[in-house]
Amino acid sequence: MTSVTQRVKQVTQPRGGYINPRTMEIRYLDGDSPAPVDHKTENIHASLVGMAVDYLTRLANGTEPQDAFAISLRGAELLGTALFNRAMSDVRSLTAGRVDTAAIATACRLAGYDVAFRAGPRVYNPDAQTTPDATTTQHIAVMVDRSLAFFREYGPTALDGFTFEGGYTNTVSTGDGDFLTANTLWDFKVSVAGPTSAHTLQLLMYYIMGKRSIHPEFSTITRLGVFNPRLNAVYLLPVSTVPAETIAEVARDVIGYTSRAVSYRAPAQPTLPHTNPL
Repeated sequence: MTSVTQRVKQVTQPRGGYINPRTMEIRYLDGDSPAPVDHKTENIHASLVGMAVDYLTRLANGTEPQDAFAISLRGAELLGTALFNRAMSDVRSLTAGRVDTAAIATACRLAGYDVAFRAGPRVYNPDAQTTPDATTTQHIAVMVDRSLAFFREYGPTALDGFTFEGGYTNTVSTGDGDFLTANTLWDFKVSVAGPTSAHTLQLLMYYIMGKRSIHPEFSTITRLGVFNPRLNAVYLLPVSTVPAETIAEVARDVIGYTSRAVSYRAPAQPTLPHTNPL
């Protein structure tokens, strides 16, 4: 199976990208310039920090823990009974709407299982550092607070942690998006720099697949957006500024829709057992 992010890496984009990230409007939520949180002083991998911020923001916004950490649980399930049971225990320790030091440590540990689902169990490293130190914990807390402030201004959330049933193809068979608000498809990027052409292609793919998916919420989407809580920056682009030819090319050559626009359902994702509800 090929995911959206894997497909993005396979594609050779036109010069500047299918969507040049420089065409996005930038707004810094702390003023007129970025307010970066220094990643160099953190003790766990940047990807884990990013996933922890994403999932904890969903948790803080009221998403139930088992839903907020669904990908982590699916990854743990692929790693065997012992790790899955530990992951379930960790999830049960969390409470929707509450993010504290203990929740941050738990989120980082759970995020460590994601790679087994996204890239396969063989990629999982049981010796990877997933315990945040005091500095990393503080940074994650700051970025979650920034994310909540972002949603107070740009929200509320209409859909989060969604997949694209009905919109997958033989070329792109997995992938999950971050958030939808009333008129914007958002991707969270906890990175040290602004969006790249890979990020904007990922967003455009999500938009195209979402329009063909089972989710009616995509019918009102008119903007593509990136929020980076590490920089506390918002990047926005009206979909109307993307040429129809570009959308058609990405749909055909990148995602793999045929001229008859026939899509297929991706293989079923692992099903979590219901014998031990939270």
